[in-house]
Amino acid sequence: MRTILYLIRKEFLQIFRNKFISRAIFGVPIVQMLLLVPAVTFEIKNVSLCMIDKDMSVESRALINQLEGSTFFKIEFSTFSEEEAYDLMHRNKCNLVLQIPSGFGKNIGTGNPGKVMVTINAINATTAQLSWAYLNGVLRDYNMNILVENGGNLAVASIPQIQVTNRYWYNEMLNYKFYMLPGILVILVTAIGFLLAGLNLVREKEIGTIEQINVTPVRKYHFIIAKMIPFLIIGLVDLAIGLLIGKLTFNIPFEGSLLLLFLGSAIFLVAVLGLAIFLSTFSSTQQQYMFVAFFFLIIFILMGGIFTPVDSMPMWAQKFDLVNPMAYLMRINRMVMLKGSSFQDISRDIYSLTIIAIVFTAFAVRMYRKTA
Repeated sequence: MRTILYLIRKEFLQIFRNKFISRAIFGVPIVQMLLLVPAVTFEIKNVSLCMIDKDMSVESRALINQLEGSTFFKIEFSTFSEEEAYDLMHRNKCNLVLQIPSGFGKNIGTGNPGKVMVTINAINATTAQLSWAYLNGVLRDYNMNILVENGGNLAVASIPQIQVTNRYWYNEMLNYKFYMLPGILVILVTAIGFLLAGLNLVREKEIGTIEQINVTPVRKYHFIIAKMIPFLIIGLVDLAIGLLIGKLTFNIPFEGSLLLLFLGSAIFLVAVLGLAIFLSTFSSTQQQYMFVAFFFLIIFILMGGIFTPVDSMPMWAQKFDLVNPMAYLMRINRMVMLKGSSFQDISRDIYSLTIIAIVFTAFAVRMYRKTA
């Protein structure tokens, strides 16, 4: 135990003597939280729209006014030429082209259905689907207004309707920041544990100081533990900084146990630190390690569930996530912070993460070679 404490002290001194790492430890969480949380979002707040109004009637003007009154749509262009409208879409000047044909108002006045043609830029499928959903909402309101004007409120009231009262749990205002911040915290902790720990070990290889440890009677597990504990503590400190920034800046709710959140993060850090040290045993330079670490990091993040729910992924991807530590911590953070889940609710994720941490750490100890 005394040997491990001396080695841990040596690691802390070495970490804070490195100006880059010492600045990154406190600079990364602040910049990452302030930039990524408000920036990374799937919310669509400004759909650029091009109008082709060939009817020029009171009814078509009413529809345009209703679109202008929407918080989602912004009418950037108006033209009578389809070619010009589609050229604007080709040049990415507008997201949606709405064409109102001649006779639109006449059809509505005679009780016939009015038709419009909608063309949506679907390069980004998510934006296209949300734009179409928003437009459907506006058209539905427009139809209801016509029904009220033509038949009166009594006619609308006489139509049998199903009344739905909905309530959103855990994120009542549908604030996307509340969903993203727990995921950003996972990336923050991973950046500290996975990248810096591996770079620190490989740097010792490059400058030759690790050879001084290798010729001593220090055991392999002493060395690995001493390498992991400082970055484990630093990662948890950065997690606390991130939570504090989230609360003060974005007023992120926290419904569950703080101790449970830190427990899950500590186990996760052991897992990624074990993987980082395991990968660093194969790397001779920092550039080599960064290349390998970047490969794993991108896969873990994109398949961890920060953007796409794991349940929506193909079955082979869901099987891969059984060994993806980020997928477990994503669920733990969101369930604890937003739902107030207890240990029983996330026990399966905790146990799975513990197994991954043990396996990765065992690999790191086994693969590390002491050479004189």
